[in-house]
Amino acid sequence: MKSLLAFGLITAAFAITCPRRFDSAKVFRVKPQNEKQVSFLKSLASKIPIDFWYPDSASHIVNQMEVNFLVRAEQSNTVKTLLELNGLHYEILFQNLQEEIDKQLERNSPDNYSYTKYNEWHKISAWTVRIAKKKPKLISRFQIGKTFENRPMYILQVGKQSSSEKAIFMDCGIHAREWISPAFCQWFVKEAIRTYGKDKAMTNLLDNMKFYILPVLNIDGYIWSWTSDRCWRKNRSNVTSNKCIGVDLNRNFDAAWGTVDASKDPCTENFCGPSAESEPETKAVAAFIRSHLSSIKAYLSIHSYSQMILFPYGYTFNKTPNHDELNELARKASQAIASLYGKQYKYGTSALTIYPSSGCSDDWAYNQGIKYSFTLELRDKGKYGFFLPESEIKPTCQEIMLAVKLMASHILSRTM
Repeated sequence: MKSLLAFGLITAAFAITCPRRFDSAKVFRVKPQNEKQVSFLKSLASKIPIDFWYPDSASHIVNQMEVNFLVRAEQSNTVKTLLELNGLHYEILFQNLQEEIDKQLERNSPDNYSYTKYNEWHKISAWTVRIAKKKPKLISRFQIGKTFENRPMYILQVGKQSSSEKAIFMDCGIHAREWISPAFCQWFVKEAIRTYGKDKAMTNLLDNMKFYILPVLNIDGYIWSWTSDRCWRKNRSNVTSNKCIGVDLNRNFDAAWGTVDASKDPCTENFCGPSAESEPETKAVAAFIRSHLSSIKAYLSIHSYSQMILFPYGYTFNKTPNHDELNELARKASQAIASLYGKQYKYGTSALTIYPSSGCSDDWAYNQGIKYSFTLELRDKGKYGFFLPESEIKPTCQEIMLAVKLMASHILSRTM
């Protein structure tokens, strides 16, 4: 009897911790050609469990939009049949998503850190310690808060310690599954210190302003995406009595919170939380930025995917007072990106360029008085989506470095 009980406990524990698998799960791409097909796709989402990758919810689907969504293996044949019956041509981006997940995890060394690999959180955390010790005159590390699961959130301050009180705040990894985002924050720090004293533009930037880099904003969710569910987006809080876990941190900021593309259902991917800044991660970032408003001149939030440079507003189609300047800066940044490998990045306001949304960090930062506020959606346009191969890390980071340096140089010149 005892052995049966022990076996039962082991089985239960395994069931709780066993990672979610995506064997034969498929990622579809469709492009509705009329309003009837748009309506069908929206109704399909209400009948079959679908994880929308782009857009992030069915409500944003419009005519002629490329729509990417994940379907579990047991639902894929049904979805194929329904798409065909409704005249929707489809492309299958991934025939077996688990194979792609296994490829990324198999290539990952349990101990070695690399800028051209996706690194687990414990490696990133250890890296922040090492790099701050390695370059103490250019980098300092300090805690700004804790996550829901009580993990410390550290910022790297990059820049000459005697530099003026001008700064850019940049966060990565607000959505857990967007692994290329934290990879860029790490790359940026590495390149900043490597080229300081060699590259004129970077030297000028670090001599005259600071960069506050948050390598992973959503640490709990990022860890969960490595250990339990590669497609996880939200944080890991349990703020309601509902069985569903997590809040979309990029719907949790106090910028028209809960009004547009922000669900009140805890089981949805874009659940905005019970109130604005309900989450400890959001509170930590907001408190830090509020306490440094006199120095922070720009806010950059790094996401993936879709290759876009976005700026406020997301929750309204109204233009900001400095819309023309933001648009021109985004245009030049897009040109800088394209100059390296030819990748095209769309640019414009979030509401018009991607879709309306509320509670987003870039809108919130702008409303705090930070007039240069941008979200960068990195590679690619959907072929790999959240599963961008590691071979794409270096070229992606190289082209985005050009954009960030250009934007930072402009901001520095306008705030001297």
